[in-house]
Amino acid sequence: MNEYELAVVVSAKVTDDVRAAVIDKCKGYIARFGGEVSDVEEWGKRKLAYPIQKMDEGYYYFVSFKSDSDCPNHLEKEMRIMENVLRYLVVRKDEYDFHMAPAAEEKVEEAAPVAEEAAEEAPAEAAE
Repeated sequence: MNEYELAVVVSAKVTDDVRAAVIDKCKGYIARFGGEVSDVEEWGKRKLAYPIQKMDEGYYYFVSFKSDSDCPNHLEKEMRIMENVLRYLVVRKDEYDFHMAPAAEEKVEEAAPVAEEAAEEAPAEAAE
């Protein structure tokens, strides 16, 4: 099973109950297609980068879930026809999303002493 994240922008013109129903429906679709919802983050009302359907604001939600690779395709088909959803995006979380790869960390650690030596030599060369 892979880890995914669903980003949803819900219309700001609907009530709290309707927004909650939209997110519950999304979670229901995930469960129906064999996924497990692990976390739902509500970021609240935010200004959109550009107007969508003549709206300048929307409510942002992020739903983290685990599922097989077929679930995101089915989920996107269902999200496409939901009328209160302005935008949505399903992305796969990789294990290195927020961290550097181990090989890159080793290169950074190796480069640090070399950079310090170069910095120490630079003032000596400038004095000559």
